[in-house]
Amino acid sequence: MNETFDHMDETDRALDAVVIGGGQAGLAIGYHLAQQGRDFVILDERARVGDAWRTRWDSLRLFTPARYDGLPGMPFPGDGLAFPTKDELADYLEAYAERNALPIRLGVHVDGVRREDGVYTITAGDRRWTAERVIITTGAFHEPRTPDVAGELGPSIVQLHSAEYRNPGQLQPGPVLVVGLGNSGAEIALELSRTHPTSVSGTPSGELPVRHGRAAARFVLPVVRFAGLHVVTLGTPIGRRVIPKLSAHASPLIRTRRKELAGAGVASVGRVTGASNGLPVVDGRELAVANVIWCTGYRSDFGWLQVPAFDETGAFRQWRGVVASVPGLYVLGLDFMYSLNSESLPGTVRDAAYLARRIAAERRAAVARPRAAAVPASS
Repeated sequence: MNETFDHMDETDRALDAVVIGGGQAGLAIGYHLAQQGRDFVILDERARVGDAWRTRWDSLRLFTPARYDGLPGMPFPGDGLAFPTKDELADYLEAYAERNALPIRLGVHVDGVRREDGVYTITAGDRRWTAERVIITTGAFHEPRTPDVAGELGPSIVQLHSAEYRNPGQLQPGPVLVVGLGNSGAEIALELSRTHPTSVSGTPSGELPVRHGRAAARFVLPVVRFAGLHVVTLGTPIGRRVIPKLSAHASPLIRTRRKELAGAGVASVGRVTGASNGLPVVDGRELAVANVIWCTGYRSDFGWLQVPAFDETGAFRQWRGVVASVPGLYVLGLDFMYSLNSESLPGTVRDAAYLARRIAAERRAAVARPRAAAVPASS
């Protein structure tokens, strides 16, 4: 479905929009563009819609219940209080794209975006598209990041980044060190504790004060969702104070908290400060481990976006997804883009609806300007 080479004619005409990234953010804004009757395409480098989720670790589940995980016009199926698996979400995204007949071109790795004379040129190898506007929906985290000390560990240690980890079967017998105590590190450490002696290095920035599960989905998460969408935003005084502080720290632990880790026998250790004899050094001593999982995050890679869209810190100069410094450029699905929940499915859906309204308003204004100019001023 939506095979890349079935639609070569679109490269011969100027499009209304090109959406770069075919995950949930790209599909959400694609739905609205289709509703507006736009001539657009969604470009994605994966082989299937939803593959960004399929390639994550096997036991991963969403933190948000299904009733909050649907995209515009198509509720997420099944028990509304259940927490979908990553494969269930991936299959939902694929079904969503098919149901809405979204023009997705798969297997397309965009390597350049330029703007000249008010028109964007998007390139992928020897292919190119031109468009009036470009919407970036790739997220901000692209390349797995590992510390330099990873290269100093001995060859006998199995090392995986969380992006490569799928299940305990990838590891060799013996102790495991999980480096990084965000949500990924906590969940992977808990899973590994069932088959391997496990230690975790890191300090969480906080944790959900109640147990995650169906009861929380019914009574607590609706409050958290409302606050994350409507209270802690860059449009409120409290949000403008809180969001810069929150964005400087890792997300709090949600499903797997320190209590659960301790109960499973996961040992808490200090920072990895170096290596000695091919082993990680923690708390001033060598830690004898056979495996290391680096849950140390990702770095952004927007080197292909060749327009002045970034500030001195490398962040987009944007407000609610509109990059004012580059007309016709928009972003969606970034962490803390507008609200605490901007990267989540509920936040992406809300932000996509707003962005679609802005794009429609800009189009109406552009149509009205020539008409106004054609009316002679009264004497």
